[in-house]
Amino acid sequence: MTIIEPTYTYIDNKFHENRAVAFSKTIEAIDSIENLKTKYPDADIIKGEENSILYPGFINTHVHLEFSANKTTLQYGNFMSWLDSVIANRDRLIQECDNEVMLKACSDMLESGVTTFGAISSFGKDLETCAKTPQKVIYFNEIIGSNMAYVDALYSDFLNRLDESKKMIDSGVTPAIAIHSPYSVHPVVLKRAINIAKDEKLPLSAHLLESPAEREWLESGEGEFLSFFQKYFNTSTPVTTISEFIESFDDIDTHFTHMVQATNKELEYIAQKGHSIAHCPRSNRLLGCGRLDIDKLIELDIPFSVATDGLSSNSSLNIFDELRATLMLHYSTPLRELSNLLIKNITSTPAKILGVDSGEIKESKSADLVLINLPDRPNSLDDIALQTILHTQKVDRVFIDGKEI
Repeated sequence: MTIIEPTYTYIDNKFHENRAVAFSKTIEAIDSIENLKTKYPDADIIKGEENSILYPGFINTHVHLEFSANKTTLQYGNFMSWLDSVIANRDRLIQECDNEVMLKACSDMLESGVTTFGAISSFGKDLETCAKTPQKVIYFNEIIGSNMAYVDALYSDFLNRLDESKKMIDSGVTPAIAIHSPYSVHPVVLKRAINIAKDEKLPLSAHLLESPAEREWLESGEGEFLSFFQKYFNTSTPVTTISEFIESFDDIDTHFTHMVQATNKELEYIAQKGHSIAHCPRSNRLLGCGRLDIDKLIELDIPFSVATDGLSSNSSLNIFDELRATLMLHYSTPLRELSNLLIKNITSTPAKILGVDSGEIKESKSADLVLINLPDRPNSLDDIALQTILHTQKVDRVFIDGKEI
């Protein structure tokens, strides 16, 4: 048994003083340090430094590890220019992205307090890495393929990767399914993949409405995607519409990624069906996609997480870098309100979205915990979330299932 005594503890989305936490693999009790010492006289005691804060471990719901070798290769500023550069450099970047590179990416996340992440895997190359990293991983096997001539082979590959991920459950990997996007997945295999997620109760994710080019293609078959599909796939017709795609997920909770170009009507439908959204602000900015209307998400009570995306469209996987960018990008949302919401959206909200038993400091929850130290005492408990985001680059201590990493 271990007892940790911080200055502040984040419980039920609020900050409390004089609350210590006793834990083994799970959180056993939350009380004053005096009461916990009496209850657990043989426990190891960890006393946080002055102005320390104990948080549940952070959760990054959307990461692409397989392009972690990218630094300055890919082209930013426009989604289609970026996509062309991905295709042109894909083989080299994937070849250079070995386990060492991907484990370094996982370590960078861990240093910023990420104890659980959602890995979007296109090729299965990152499975060994996800089994080795100390974090818990929701492993989203991604399905892609819009050309009927190839979808059976791609679907077979997807099933093989899904089966391989199921063998890694004892290594902290939870199998899941990701749909690449409405422009790249044929409705026939889309339905098959969704049915598997329903039948096996697997977490489900899908990219949707990331860029203006995607919206124009799906609505009219025109725009920058037209020449792209003619060049690479010899087709000039979208395989689905926006409404058809969204309605395919009516009977299963889905974590949609990006949704930058969604209309109010589409967001209202997402809210009605109980879906959630992964918000990747730096990726959206770098690829010229626009800005997600999080004020509308708040109004509609749509749960959303804050995620880094991958190093193919970001400069780091540090969750605090992402939170700071979110604060600056969404300048119209009240600062204190947004700061508190963002902490919630890397803890309890994504835990519920992904169905993991963490994200809260609460009895019986997994003892996934992070301790950080502020440089000075905050003037108010209400300011701690903002000051945490502004002044934290790396956490001071990390525990996963009660074990210090």
